[in-house]
Amino acid sequence: MKKSILALVLAMTMIAGLVGCGSSGGGKAEDSTQAAAPAAGGSDLKVMIETGVESLDPQVATDGTSFEFIANYTDGLMQMDADGQPIPAIAESYEVSEDGTEYTFHLRDAKWSNGTPVTAADFVFAWQRAVDPALSSEYSYMLSDIGQIANAAEIIAGEKDKSELGVTAVDDKTLKVVLNVPVSYFLSLMYFPTYYPMNEEFFNSVGDNYGTSADTVLSNGAFIVDDYTVAGNALHLTKNPDYWDADRVQLSGISYQVIQDSQQALMSYQNGDLDTTLINGDQVDQVQGSEEFQAIGAGYLWYVSPNIDAVDALKNLNIRMALTMAIDRETITKDVLKDGSNPSYRAVPMDFCTGPDGKDFSEDQEMHKDVCSFDAAKAADFWKKGLEELGMDSLELEMIVDDDDAPKKVSTVLKEQWETTLPGLTVTLRTEPKKQRVEDMQDGNFQLALTRWGPDYADPMTYLGMWVTGNDNNYGLWSNEEYDAIITECTIGKTAMDAEERWAELFKAEEIVLNEAVIFPIYGQCNAEMLSSKVTGIEFHPVALNRVYKNAVKSE
Repeated sequence: MKKSILALVLAMTMIAGLVGCGSSGGGKAEDSTQAAAPAAGGSDLKVMIETGVESLDPQVATDGTSFEFIANYTDGLMQMDADGQPIPAIAESYEVSEDGTEYTFHLRDAKWSNGTPVTAADFVFAWQRAVDPALSSEYSYMLSDIGQIANAAEIIAGEKDKSELGVTAVDDKTLKVVLNVPVSYFLSLMYFPTYYPMNEEFFNSVGDNYGTSADTVLSNGAFIVDDYTVAGNALHLTKNPDYWDADRVQLSGISYQVIQDSQQALMSYQNGDLDTTLINGDQVDQVQGSEEFQAIGAGYLWYVSPNIDAVDALKNLNIRMALTMAIDRETITKDVLKDGSNPSYRAVPMDFCTGPDGKDFSEDQEMHKDVCSFDAAKAADFWKKGLEELGMDSLELEMIVDDDDAPKKVSTVLKEQWETTLPGLTVTLRTEPKKQRVEDMQDGNFQLALTRWGPDYADPMTYLGMWVTGNDNNYGLWSNEEYDAIITECTIGKTAMDAEERWAELFKAEEIVLNEAVIFPIYGQCNAEMLSSKVTGIEFHPVALNRVYKNAVKSE
């Protein structure tokens, strides 16, 4: 969720944990002797990624790949254990005030890869950057709406100076944080990359070149970036010998390769050029039965976003309803992806958050079947009514799609399903790099877009908050006063204090989204991965950081 108000109730009811939508890279020692010491007896882990790292700036990055890469070479105050729970990282210990609104973190002796110590001032500088309107960080809401750090919302709105943010360096090793309200999951936020520290002196020394190469980032984490170029297809990290927890890290390094074609990726894996790779479609059929094959929930919801504000035809509800009812999600997941992904008929995916009743929010996938299901006859009826209302007998639409293997396959099937079920419809696919697709959505330069969202924290609001009027991720600029009122009430109103009532109201909010066909849900992503039997200890998570390598071991 971005730029929506999130407050007290999440502090009361949200499950600790975050979901990542991103990934990025780490620092390199200026002293070259620091960057070349492999782990004794260790080995490089060779990892395939579908898209490149979009940003090495923790306060700017928004995608899951960048978040993963950044977390490899940067530690925040806390890190996540194998169960996704917060445990100490740069913060060796901490205290919480009796009323839950003040945190005091005591930092351990840790240093950046240029030899300078990690201090409380590094966190103050980074967090002030995150809320600075001049930066316009898309994840600034993590400090205001989610973290509820004092004055964050006012600073983002330009009403206060960033120096008034509720975070203070008491001394080099003591960081004090003041919150507006108690936030029970606050420690879990500390391993989200937006909260990672930044060395101010180094940042200023590289200026606008920050994050453009291995030499323009610093590491304080398990690895050091020693090979990175913007938009490069090969990235490398080497074990950081000066990491505070270096004894735990067994890998000598991590080698990332960007491979968009799943058949090519599988061949590279089979040739020994990769230790782990994503596959889909026909490649899954080829490896069924292999002990090295596994399907892992990724936490992402894939959906089609219609640009309701900019495209006259898509302002018509019957047209939008026709498009969502014409999608055969079972065919897409079972016959196209074949990677364990599940059809989704809800605006919130399954398997990442539970309510006060202990049940998954989206357990009932038929809750909204009247407005979100596959029904060719109903789709055709909606289509006919929509065209009549528009005074048209045909319609041309364009959909932008990432140039990765899986989205391209899915978009091809969507085009076929729509054009088969809805007479007079022609869909043109515009394939482009993910970064460009995201920019086009942000700029409103699209009609339909095949996109995804991964939860930043374990609560339905991470999805439902996107559709609030003015939210940065409400790319179609949909607006509904009743919906906005429900979300506001569930965050700062009386409903926020009643967990059961809040859950019921969130169901109502989701119903509005689907009744208005604000998005066309397609599937909850499951990653089909090949993982070498030589590799153990990789931690997989459905929220925040999808993969963590600090405990990974690769045998020869």
